[in-house]
Amino acid sequence: MSQRRHLANAIRALSMDAVQQAKSGHPGAPMGMADIAEVLWRDYMQHNPANPDWANRDRFVLSNGHGSMLIYSLLHLTGYDLDINEIKNFRQLHSKTPGHPEYGYAPGVETTTGPLGQGVSNAVGMAIAEKALAAQFNQPGHDIIDHYTYTFMGDGCLMEGISHEVCSLAGTLGLGKLIAFYDDNGISIDGNVEGWFTDDTVKRFESYGWHVIGNVDGHDSAAVKAAIEAGRAETNKPTLICCKTVIGFGSPNKQGSESSHGSPLGDDEVALARKELNWEYGAFEIPADVYQAWDAKTQGEASETAWNKQFDAYAAAHPRLATELKRRLSGELPANFSEQAQAHIEKLQANPEKVATRKASQQALNAFGPMLPELLGGSADLAGSNLTIWDNSKPLTHDDASGNYIYYGVREFGMSAIMNGIALHGGFVPYGATFLMFMEYARNAVRMAALMKQPAIFVYTHDSIGLGEDGPTHQPVEQLASMRVTPNLNTWRPCDQVESAVSWKAAIERRDGPTALVFTRQGVAPQARTKDQLANVERGGYILKDFAENPELILIATGSEVELAMDAAERLTTQGEKVRVVSMPCTDVFDAQSDEYKDSVLPKQVRRRVAIEASIADYWLKYVGLDGAVVGMTTFGESAPADELFKHFGFTVENVVKTARAV
Repeated sequence: MSQRRHLANAIRALSMDAVQQAKSGHPGAPMGMADIAEVLWRDYMQHNPANPDWANRDRFVLSNGHGSMLIYSLLHLTGYDLDINEIKNFRQLHSKTPGHPEYGYAPGVETTTGPLGQGVSNAVGMAIAEKALAAQFNQPGHDIIDHYTYTFMGDGCLMEGISHEVCSLAGTLGLGKLIAFYDDNGISIDGNVEGWFTDDTVKRFESYGWHVIGNVDGHDSAAVKAAIEAGRAETNKPTLICCKTVIGFGSPNKQGSESSHGSPLGDDEVALARKELNWEYGAFEIPADVYQAWDAKTQGEASETAWNKQFDAYAAAHPRLATELKRRLSGELPANFSEQAQAHIEKLQANPEKVATRKASQQALNAFGPMLPELLGGSADLAGSNLTIWDNSKPLTHDDASGNYIYYGVREFGMSAIMNGIALHGGFVPYGATFLMFMEYARNAVRMAALMKQPAIFVYTHDSIGLGEDGPTHQPVEQLASMRVTPNLNTWRPCDQVESAVSWKAAIERRDGPTALVFTRQGVAPQARTKDQLANVERGGYILKDFAENPELILIATGSEVELAMDAAERLTTQGEKVRVVSMPCTDVFDAQSDEYKDSVLPKQVRRRVAIEASIADYWLKYVGLDGAVVGMTTFGESAPADELFKHFGFTVENVVKTARAV
């Protein structure tokens, strides 16, 4: 048995043992891909286990994340801070080794994977970020940004539609430092994939513009090495290496079968596999010579030290660029951004105009964009409607990756997952846009951004039945509530120019999670605010106007319905009501305020409350209580001009007044 096979068997043994001890897991993929991983990680991966955040490291993404013991084994063996006890605690509470790789748990895990297809999508985003950062900062003789993105993926990733979206774009953009390994083992959960997956993968990826290396024996180290060499030699196209493997390799009775996919092999079969693999060690036992052969700490330190010297030379030759690159890689915003952004917001408040908030969003980009070279925007083929292109936008293309705007095409899901990969890579603040209704296509990627606490900015326009004649297929109703109940996702729906600018500032400054910015198609009236009110916008909810002292009725509204609430409050005041109008552009941020502040805006003793929003009504019950009421949607929309729709569904002064009086 070769030394390489012996080292790969360490992955197989750890994977078998961990899954067996956990009594759940997926041993098949780690056992099948171990030989490929051994060649990649020992011969090519540029990384430093002592510093998992080294900026110029190669990125490795396990897209078929159910095979998580593969990456945990690799991290443990190569010397990351992931000791054998963490391997033994696979899938247990508070371990660093959860059932699927989770970003932020184990050092060296670059992204959370498991929802199939999203790992390779994140990898595309990372490769875009590498190419763009290199184009913006590398100088002749100073290739300071120069690393690869490697991803493993299986049949399931390729069956998921998102793989088409992102791999198509990857070919168009010529991501030459993206190398994907397809684990072509012919097996998925239900058995042999020939019954449901007969695509010609080679031709498919060739049509995308990829460099494809087909029919590689994934258990032949020399063949794998030759394929990687060929992939790295192709600099203008991403590479797909199709590896024929045996799932559960080494298990005498379960290899090549779905029985090794998602269940422990069983004690007897593990013992038989040890014999088959000539692995003469006990459970979780790795001999010293195997650890030594795998250890990457010395080489990793040397690689990073060499790069640091290279960076010093770069800094001496290009000090301004080096300082800017360090700032951007650290995730820090320009020192004066907050001050300048606030000055712009105050200027808007002093000189308001009536515009659609999607236009106000574009105005904010034009104001903030010149301060933020790290902004990397885009739209899913709706730039003219989303208004995401600002004055200094420059397309990022195959031949010139120095731009700051990506034309994603009609790829909402792919765009969102790519944005996550860009955020994970570092050096950019990604934003991407579509209609709010089509957030549904991207829903899981938005959730993944929240789960991973990544500062991606999701821009959604055409936010309600106000979309009008396009009808209910294009009119969002339940989407706002869906986003608001997603943990760690801040959802802003501003009511005018000023709130739009504040929401952009908040999204840009947020570093611990994603933000959804939701904008209108139709024009909205500007609102007057005092200095204190303006300061309170960033709290997510605030008193927009008290029409009387000691109010006895509170109207709560967001977005385009704030104007309606103000008009209704004027009418109610003439009828003797003591009314307060609260604008709540971001319920998530408001909910995080102190109890004292929240009670100052929504006093507990004022139980007469009406919420107004052209979205699903039920969400607002948490604010109005059992004694309150909601003017909202309980059905889907209709196709008609916006003014007629608002009247039809009760978004009128008369109906708000009637509802408020009845509370």
